[in-house]
Amino acid sequence: MKEGSRGGGGGSSGGQTLFVEAGGGLPRPSKCSTLMHSDPLIKSTSEEEFPTRHSNASAAHPGYYSDHTASTTYTQNSSADNSPFRMSPWNHQPATSSASSGGPRPGATNTTTDLCPSGTGLVGSLVREEGHIYSVAAIGGLLYTGSDSKNIRVWKNQKEYSGFKSTSGLVKAIVISTDHRIFTGHQDGKIRVWKVSPKNPRVHKRIGTLPRFKDLLKNSINPCNYVEARRRHHSSAVWIRHTDAVSCLCLSEDQRLLYSGSWDRTLKVWRVEDLRCVESVNAHDDAVNAVVIGHNGLVFTGSADGTVKVWRREELPKPAGKKGGKKQAGLTRHEPAVTLVRQDMAVTALAIDVAAGLVYGGSSDGGISWWDRGGVGGSGGCGGVLRGHKVAVLCLVAAGSLLFSGSADKTICVWRRDGGGAHVCTSVLTGHSGPVKCLAVEADPDDCGGGRWVIYSGSLDKSVKVWKVAEPAASASGNPQPPALRWDDRGTPRYDLY
Repeated sequence: MKEGSRGGGGGSSGGQTLFVEAGGGLPRPSKCSTLMHSDPLIKSTSEEEFPTRHSNASAAHPGYYSDHTASTTYTQNSSADNSPFRMSPWNHQPATSSASSGGPRPGATNTTTDLCPSGTGLVGSLVREEGHIYSVAAIGGLLYTGSDSKNIRVWKNQKEYSGFKSTSGLVKAIVISTDHRIFTGHQDGKIRVWKVSPKNPRVHKRIGTLPRFKDLLKNSINPCNYVEARRRHHSSAVWIRHTDAVSCLCLSEDQRLLYSGSWDRTLKVWRVEDLRCVESVNAHDDAVNAVVIGHNGLVFTGSADGTVKVWRREELPKPAGKKGGKKQAGLTRHEPAVTLVRQDMAVTALAIDVAAGLVYGGSSDGGISWWDRGGVGGSGGCGGVLRGHKVAVLCLVAAGSLLFSGSADKTICVWRRDGGGAHVCTSVLTGHSGPVKCLAVEADPDDCGGGRWVIYSGSLDKSVKVWKVAEPAASASGNPQPPALRWDDRGTPRYDLY
């Protein structure tokens, strides 16, 4: 039996469409496909070597207010303001109005009273002037950041701890396994694997590149292992390699499989044990922007073709007559289970709340659709759409009863899920001067009572900001919730009353 599936699950022929918006499902001309990717194409203008960099970690006000002063906000131009992002498809105003958008509404009353739960707000900023931040990942008090300078930086206690560098390709995705292996997805279509040195925790060594060279060489001999490449300058390519940027990564629940989505429209499955590609799925008609893992082997992918698809994983039996069953274990086949949505807007981000059984999908128009277990299982449609951003949602992450959404409008919305499934925007975090491209979350180690989270937000303004957010208590009496809180550029908490 040949290992892997080169064309499995292509399209939605085997799935069921649950939620279709008017005018949805339209084919996308190939010449416009690059406009629907999840981030603007910005070239790095930074230098290559570490010694020429300058870094700092600026602490915020003791009250966790914004560290942006008025003079900085209104007199200085950020790198993002001078970047090609201003010409990108994300820099537009959607037709629909936001429920909790950036500016004050007519007739809104603002107050400077700090009604926010204690310890909530901006903690500090991490700045390393070397490139736009495209990816972040946090584990055990360590923060990994990837940028278009090809460098991966490691931060500890808001100070630079160490760093390592790839040979090529900006770092678009980072995921860390429980055994502390770091997987990084790059613009050049490769996935690099790193391991912390047992002798020096500050040293990271590259232990592999996916696909492995010997696997490429082995598969290149057989013409049957070649598939048609999506990019124009490739007529064909070996099926185990991505032919375009690796845009997203995630690990299975048991940490045995690594999933990679790419702008080449495929979803590839890698066996973590021996770093081999075991399956390639022609998942979408345009770039794959996000991939997340759900219950019972379900895999969710979001694409620039405007769809969110659910794939069901099946374990394949060991090939007959083969010895060494351990090495042959881990063969998979992913079949399309259901298509959650077809729309004209690109799906730019996904997140999953495993405990509540909810799936969230951010779109290029600023909306966030969500589905519960009934919708995912095929018995219902979309649970609703959250409107809190003016333009594209670029990243999502869920923690506890909260959902965090970062957007090209430079803000982060904090949503609380109530018991009945309703969502309330409890606050809007501002302070970035560029689009918020990536988010990571971990439990606050200083919070003994639980319910407070540390949020890391990476932006195209070349900075990472550190926030602490406490979960507000849900209203037991059924009274209306307080209006959304917004932190202005002067570091003052403000409530917008609608």
